[in-house]
Amino acid sequence: MDEPVEIGRRVQRLRTERGLTQRQLAEPSYTPAYISTLESGKVRPSETALRFLAGRLGTSYEELTTGRPARLGTELRLGLTDAQRELATGAADEAAVHYRRLLTDAEHLDLVPEQAEALLGLGDCALETGDLEDARRHFEEAERLLGEEPLPRRARALRGRAVAHLLAGELRYACYLLESAIDGLAASDLADPEALVLLYTAVIGPYIDMGAHARAAHAAELALALAPRVSDPALVAGMHRQVARTFLAEGRTDDADASLARAQSIYRQLRLHTDLAHCHWMRGYVHAQNAELVPAERELRTARDMLTAKRATLYTAQVEVELADVLRRLGRHEEAAELLSALLELDDGHGAVHAGGAHRLLGLIAEERGDPEAAEEHYVRALGLLERSGASGDLADLCRLLGDLLRRGGRVEAALDVYRTGLGHRAAPGTTTLGPSPATPPFRPH
Repeated sequence: MDEPVEIGRRVQRLRTERGLTQRQLAEPSYTPAYISTLESGKVRPSETALRFLAGRLGTSYEELTTGRPARLGTELRLGLTDAQRELATGAADEAAVHYRRLLTDAEHLDLVPEQAEALLGLGDCALETGDLEDARRHFEEAERLLGEEPLPRRARALRGRAVAHLLAGELRYACYLLESAIDGLAASDLADPEALVLLYTAVIGPYIDMGAHARAAHAAELALALAPRVSDPALVAGMHRQVARTFLAEGRTDDADASLARAQSIYRQLRLHTDLAHCHWMRGYVHAQNAELVPAERELRTARDMLTAKRATLYTAQVEVELADVLRRLGRHEEAAELLSALLELDDGHGAVHAGGAHRLLGLIAEERGDPEAAEEHYVRALGLLERSGASGDLADLCRLLGDLLRRGGRVEAALDVYRTGLGHRAAPGTTTLGPSPATPPFRPH
């Protein structure tokens, strides 16, 4: 709201334009003297008075208090909805252009909630294109703008920031952000179901990557219990997609496939192309786990084509690691190696987990081709990358592969050292980070 002097001048201008006297404007609720005092800027009018005057002057409360036509805010909010749809159905870099224009407009109009929404959209665009520094910056700025808002309103910004760190290979810090937010909701009696499902869903992936399967399963259980209270279908679909990962970790492939089918159906109805691509990706992974390699290749190629069309660089890289593994298992080593070679450039800190996965697969291919020296080189590179990320489960498996290779080459002591390293990662507390797991919300899900 503007200062009383500005509001007073605006009331006087609108009254004069409409040919009203102070008495005509004031009656029947106020006096001409009150209108005179208000127009001179000597009193701060109440919301009730301003709404009355707005009605008498034929304008909106927002325009009277800020000088900003209400239609501008409405048009901006409609534009944000269009940009969100553009991100879901088109290319992220094109949606980002739209979001940047809307952010400039929101800043000019001093509309803070709309500024935050535009920044969240820009963060999501940056995640898709792999610009993780930009993504973190946008989410942090959105969080700053929403700093006075309750924690549930900041959940999307927190979740986005955590995903940016996760994709950069910083699993522990991603868990820290999400666990802290969940604990904050529990401690403040702000256990908003949608915010909690968003955060529980986001923390499942890093838990599994770090080998904390019990925590992942507990987060999935709580998210499923809260799902009936969630009205956003896309959020429910995302939950089913991540819950499928916990089913896979438990060997429940049929349950995982059913969960993915539910998510896929929702995404198809909503035309959320990136999320639909993720479902194809995970269904390919399920087929690969069941040694159904031909349908696995088909699903993964579908996911890759969809993500490539949206220029979702980092997500495409993740799918290509899975696809290369399927090609390797089909005996198509040349195709797999060619696919993986382009991913090795991701070891600069953006996508270290995926670059580590690529080196691991190239090591397996080298072993299968009878080149133990090349295999060892790739395994060691993968070890360095995965140690930076804290991906305990992948590290333990990699140490087993490297240890076996060294043992077969007669380097028993070196092999024992590597095995111990792997056991150390596998035996690390069932945890991730920082202590006890997040608190259960202060209400009983039903």
